[in-house]
Amino acid sequence: VQLQASGGGLVQAGGSRRLSCAASGLTISNYYMGWFRQAPGKRREFVAAISWNGGKAYYVDSVKGRFSISRDNAKNMAYLQMNMLKPEDTAVYYCAADFGGASHYTQEYSYDYWGQGTLVTVSS
Repeated sequence: VQLQASGGGLVQAGGSRRLSCAASGLTISNYYMGWFRQAPGKRREFVAAISWNGGKAYYVDSVKGRFSISRDNAKNMAYLQMNMLKPEDTAVYYCAADFGGASHYTQEYSYDYWGQGTLVTVSS
């Protein structure tokens, strides 16, 4: 099983970035998909999650209205569209897959598989 996160890079404040998560060895339609991030010197935190068929999406308050999570089960892919980026969004972003879903999607322990992370740096 592998989750490959990509799309990170350097972006100016106010800009946009789209992260992708490619899954192999599992069928993501059976999983809630989530994105977490870890800023320098801070603990990893929940960013967004999406239900099995994409019907429900959840966000941490700090990204609501700016970030959008989506998925394409046919391609076994998940995405995080990030708009109006701020310097405080600078972090390593991780995608993750949660077989249980629905109940504890904000919690790291609920996720079964993790990608390696992709760094997003937002300059002011």
